Amino acid sequence: MQPLVFFGTPEFAVPTLRALAVTEFRPALVVSQPSRPAGRGKRLTEPPVVIAARELGIPFEQVERVKAPEFLAGVAALRPEIAVVVAFGQIFPRTLLEIPRRGCVNLHASLLPRWRGASPIQAAIRAGDAESGVTTMLMEAGLDSGPMLFARSTSIGSAETAEDLSRRLAVLGADLMVETLRALSRDTVTARPQDSAAATYAPRVAKEESRTGWELPASEIERAVRAYHPWPGVELPFGKESVKVLDTRAEEGHDFPLTRPATVAGIGRDELEIAAGGGSRLVVVRAQRAGRGPVSGGELARALGLKVGDRLA
Repeated sequence: MQPLVFFGTPEFAVPTLRALAVTEFRPALVVSQPSRPAGRGKRLTEPPVVIAARELGIPFEQVERVKAPEFLAGVAALRPEIAVVVAFGQIFPRTLLEIPRRGCVNLHASLLPRWRGASPIQAAIRAGDAESGVTTMLMEAGLDSGPMLFARSTSIGSAETAEDLSRRLAVLGADLMVETLRALSRDTVTARPQDSAAATYAPRVAKEESRTGWELPASEIERAVRAYHPWPGVELPFGKESVKVLDTRAEEGHDFPLTRPATVAGIGRDELEIAAGGGSRLVVVRAQRAGRGPVSGGELARALGLKVGDRLA
């Protein structure tokens, strides 16, 4: 099945590109987003997919807008049979969707129709889903609404962060994409429509979601910490400053004394226990103040001069 055009940008797309490169589906062209400023120094940084394409010796192109006429003309000139799309980061116009003879196949990091949209991994962890997975589908003009080809599920670990789950799903998805392309080339798979009535949506994560409060149940705060690691993280009020909590544990279902949320309930050598909503407690295992390095919960308590019974908000 050649030629094939691969669209992808972040690290999540790299395992699929590498998997295709050593099969009969080696891409003729890799398309990625432009290099962007990144890190504290805001140095121009190439997307992971571009770095991988160069290493693999595959021609690549970085485009600001896939709807640009000159880009569309270049892709059309290749006369691709199929396009593979993995976390590319731009919406495809209908013109581009119609160029590959057999369409565009997308790898989505959820079990569709649950968690259509830009941040399915974060949404699944934040919601407390027991499982996640990857789905291959034929793209159409709607948002992740195209007919599905294959899906593969996996349990979400109780301490798994978005970064952890993303790595696992990327590998799972690479294998699934190869399986999907082989089935398409042999005409042994039939696309099936999604149940739109069961669809849920995961919009792009905003920086503002990093700030939350002690009135939430500890389990919800703990899931947010895992969902938003490494970005944007979760910040909680600790008196006059906000502190980013990096690792936490929820304590619920115990007969705790009636304590207002945001009250220091216990201080240990390595951990700090804070009352949260619904009679729960959040154990802060690791945290980081602005401009400083990560410390244990106990070290944070001592640095802030906290005592049991202190109110943080």
